[in-house]
Amino acid sequence: MAVPTVDRQELDANAGPGGGGVSIGLASKLLAIGGAFLVLALASIGLTLWVTWQLEGGAAAVNEAGRMRMRSYQLALILQLAPGDGAPALPDIERRLRDFDASIELLRTGDPGRPLAVPWDADTRGRFQGVSAEWGVLRQQALDIGHGAAASVALRVQVDDFVGKIDAFVTAIERHLSQWTTLLRTFQQAMMALAVMSALTMLYAGHVVILEPVARLQRALRRVEQGDFSARVQVNTRDELGVLAAGFNSMAQNLEALYGQLESKVREKTAGLEVKQARLSALYEVAAFVAGAETLEVLAQGFARQIRRIAGADAVAIRWSDEANARYVLLASDCLPEVMAREERCVLTGSCLCGAKVEAGMTPKIKVIPIQVSLRNQALHAEGQAVRDHCDRAGYTTLVTVPLGMHARVLGEIELFFRGEPHFSEEERGLFEVLANHLAGAMESLRASAMSRESAVAGERQLLAQELHDSIAQSLAFLKIQMQLLRDAMSRGDESAVQTSMSELDAGVLESYSDVRELLLHFRVRTNEENMEPALRETLTKFEHQSGLLSHLTMDAQGLPLPADVQIQVLHIVQEALSNVRKHSRASQAWVEVQTQPVWCVTVRDDGRGFDTQSGPPNDTHVGLRIMNERAKRVGATLRFESNEEGTLVELRLPNLTAEPTQIEAT
Repeated sequence: MAVPTVDRQELDANAGPGGGGVSIGLASKLLAIGGAFLVLALASIGLTLWVTWQLEGGAAAVNEAGRMRMRSYQLALILQLAPGDGAPALPDIERRLRDFDASIELLRTGDPGRPLAVPWDADTRGRFQGVSAEWGVLRQQALDIGHGAAASVALRVQVDDFVGKIDAFVTAIERHLSQWTTLLRTFQQAMMALAVMSALTMLYAGHVVILEPVARLQRALRRVEQGDFSARVQVNTRDELGVLAAGFNSMAQNLEALYGQLESKVREKTAGLEVKQARLSALYEVAAFVAGAETLEVLAQGFARQIRRIAGADAVAIRWSDEANARYVLLASDCLPEVMAREERCVLTGSCLCGAKVEAGMTPKIKVIPIQVSLRNQALHAEGQAVRDHCDRAGYTTLVTVPLGMHARVLGEIELFFRGEPHFSEEERGLFEVLANHLAGAMESLRASAMSRESAVAGERQLLAQELHDSIAQSLAFLKIQMQLLRDAMSRGDESAVQTSMSELDAGVLESYSDVRELLLHFRVRTNEENMEPALRETLTKFEHQSGLLSHLTMDAQGLPLPADVQIQVLHIVQEALSNVRKHSRASQAWVEVQTQPVWCVTVRDDGRGFDTQSGPPNDTHVGLRIMNERAKRVGATLRFESNEEGTLVELRLPNLTAEPTQIEAT
């Protein structure tokens, strides 16, 4: 059952509320949701990294400030030492002061590579300025001491103030870092909440966008599987699932419509199949009948009954046309009124609706002819008027003519008479044409078979006449001559000549009697299409019974079998050769040898007295040899004779059986 396809554009236009509009695909929706979550995640991660970087930079600044505090105490201790106690030289003090300057500058500018950065705000900036100012005072005192001034108590106080400034600066940084740490924890908690919300949102979106529409489709599909074709899917989107839902709805609608008409269609198809089965059955019955019909009368009459039953006609007539298509002869009929069958046995072409004239080169077709309308519109002579009266009295209103043709030649027609207005489909017309072709082929086959039998009978008669002429006719001619000699001897009163003639007549009658028996025996021998050995053995058995001589058969049966017509000719040649052995050779034995490979070769030989092949055989033997030569030529074979005082040999060699028949005839 074919389900109509659904166009994608049509589904996009019909899916979702409001129809029309721009369709957002399922992949686009998933991509938008995933992109939004990705941007949010990247932003959160970037902010976290920035806060972490700030914390790391502030921690490095605290460390650097702690180093300054430690170096401050070291500088104070060094400056308080007396020159004899290992006080540092001026270059060492300047180096230490430069390290302090570098640290102050590092805190002011920061170092992104470490990272090191002071989290500047108003408090840290003020504290750093205090550290810088205090360092300026302390630095000057250190330089003065380095140039020879004595250390004083004020240096210790100044270092303590400087360290206090540093501690205040570190405290400001730590307070600022504490705020960043609190912010980082807040971000992390927000990210955890965001992850949970993202997962829930993705699950919800997946459920709403994908799982729920798919679940609807599955539920609707199960309903359809259970036979509920009224199931529909409501998906208010214009994405792929909306297209799929619209396609499912369209399919379910078509299935519902098709299922609603299924029973009627099944009944219709069943009825159609029954009709086709009936036609095939009718065709088979007619074909089997026409193939088994043995006579034309049986064939035509049986076909008339069957075609009337198949066509539902009220009567049927089958007419056969002559070569010139000048007349149509009634060959058989069924349920045809007796007056029509008797008076319309032969209808001239064109004299009635039956037996229409077929123009040369035209292919006749089945015709449905309303009888009354056609007769009113057609001028008919007296015979046509009589035919019309016959149809009127019988109550026929419609005539259907089916032509009988074979090889572009019209052989006749089948006439179906109806008391009503039949309506035939093209299939029924085709059935009538096929049945008509079967009938025409069967008729032609019977005609060809009859002609073949007639030709075979004529051939047998000609062969019999030839045999009689070449055998018995010769003996009768001899007897006629002896009768004339007998009359002459009796008229002269020559008793010796009378006795001689009587002896010759007696011998001639016996010879003729033997020839007749031999012919009868020969014509009774039958060949086997597969193997001719039984026919040869039967021939030799009859030869022994007739002549009293011993015979021997040697046969190689490994080659191809001979056709039936060739076997007949070979068998007659062997019989004629054995007849010559019986009549003229005075032999004690005869041999027949048959070789089938590579070609057929049949040899007949005896141990008799033979004859001179140069001067030729006796007259009656010469006739027999001529008959054998004629038979050999019919099958394209060759004959060879050998004869001496030890016996005679006759060899028949046939052509190669694989050659074409035209080649054999040419040979």
